[in-house]
Formats: sequence, C-alpha cells, structure tokens
Amino acid sequence: MPERNLEFGRYGARGIKGHEAVARQLDALAGFIAPPVTTCRGLLARLHCLTRSDRARRAAREAGLTVTDRTLKAWLDGRRARSKKNLERIETAYRIVRRHNVARSLLARLNRAGRGTRVEFHPLNQSQVDRPRQRAVSFRTLNVRHGDRIVEAWADDDPAALDDAWISDAVVDLGSEWSQDEYVTNIGFAA
Repeated sequence: MPERNLEFGRYGARGIKGHEAVARQLDALAGFIAPPVTTCRGLLARLHCLTRSDRARRAAREAGLTVTDRTLKAWLDGRRARSKKNLERIETAYRIVRRHNVARSLLARLNRAGRGTRVEFHPLNQSQVDRPRQRAVSFRTLNVRHGDRIVEAWADDDPAALDDAWISDAVVDLGSEWSQDEYVTNIGFAA
C-alpha cells in the first residue's frame, strides 16, 4: 500500500481529507438541530434532547455536561444565564448524544442488509496547480458494503479511527491509485 500524502497542497491543490468529508456527510445524514445553541429555541431543543430520559442525562454527563439538575431546570425555565463555556459544553454533549442515538439506524441505512451504499468521490480542486504538476483525477464511485467501523468511529468522534477505517474499509478498494482520493472536495452517500 502506498504511503499517504505528506505535503498536500504544496503546489496549490485544494481539498479536505476524505474522512473529514465523510464525517461532514454523516453529520448531515444524522440531522442535527438547525438553530444554533446561542438562540433560545436551539438551546431549549438541545436541553430537551439531553434531559428527556435518564439514559440521555447519563450520556450528557459522560460527554462533559456536568451541571446539576437544578441548574438545568433553571436554564430550561430561562431563570439563569448560560456562560459561553457552558453553551459549548451543551453543544458538544448534544452532538455526542445525537451521534450515538442515530448510529445504529444510520448503519442499517448505509449497509442496506449487505447490499451497501454507493459512495461518490468528488476529486480535489487542481485549478491553482501548474499544468505539468496536475494529476489525472476523476469523479469515481464505489459501493461500500461494511460501514461498521466508519460509523462507530464517527459516533465516538475519533478522527484518527475514522481516518483509519475510511482508508482501510473503503478507499483501498478503489485499486492501486487509492491515494488520489485521500483528499477530495466532497464525498457523497446515496443513502
């Protein structure tokens, strides 16, 4: 297996790592709450999600939201202001809890009972690269049948594990030129 790109963008190519594009696409499929946490509506929706059951409260505490039930009630009633740090903790806890809540259904949706999901690789942008240094890259598709490790790493919010799972479970199946798809402009799932 060839080595990964060490000096990406040296000659002007633009793109993002494939696993980052995958995480972004899985986040879009997960359907997070649209209003930001700084708005009243967004904050209340996140707090209701984090406090509606004992399991959600435990998960929120494990995710770093370590405030008392009294403080949570005061936030829900609007009697107490939230600091910027607490808003960040609420957002982080909400994303972690939401990812774990949708991971199983998202995995079933992507695996489709062994049939897998078609994944589209949109090549990196080489418009700023001098003509002799440009690589021949094209739009490619691949059917990914086993997304277990990919979804698990995404749900755990572990970029290193997601990168490893993405490369070993999906991208290497593209053949000997797999490293051309290490950086992309976008990844799309037909899910």
